[in-house]
Amino acid sequence: MIEKVILVDVNDREIGEMGKMEAHLEGKLHRAFSVFIFNSTGELLLQQRADDKYHSAGKWTNTCCSHPRPGEETLKAANRRLIEEMGIHCNIKHVFSFQYLAEVTAQGLIENEYDHVFFGESDQVPAINPAEVSAYKYVKMADLSHDIKINPDHYTEWLKICFDRVMEQYSGLY
Repeated sequence: MIEKVILVDVNDREIGEMGKMEAHLEGKLHRAFSVFIFNSTGELLLQQRADDKYHSAGKWTNTCCSHPRPGEETLKAANRRLIEEMGIHCNIKHVFSFQYLAEVTAQGLIENEYDHVFFGESDQVPAINPAEVSAYKYVKMADLSHDIKINPDHYTEWLKICFDRVMEQYSGLY
């Protein structure tokens, strides 16, 4: 069975669906989400993507990210993937959305996403899915901001692109 993504226009209106790999090869704009989970001391839970992921393998990124399936609400998809990837269930809320375009592999895979960003808080110990995640860690936001600047190749493109906005929203919480 081919995994599909929801194709959207620049206003996030659905215009169709396409196989996930095909959408990334052709650079078609599609819906995605990124989840940022903070613990009660304000540290962000990062995941290191599994080494055999089809792109951005081994890079550090936000707590969870993926695509809703056709017919699936984005919030429900974000909750589903948070459990599937990190074994965490908590309340999350939509904070902002952004669009980005980035080449993510030497083979020409392109992320062209309308990304919905969700924040949540949890002190649960992650139970990572090794097919998705190779490691996790909690980091202070200031430390992460500094490390992204000096080691940008250690991080996913979407995290680097949205991080300043995440910092702005985060400062209102902690």
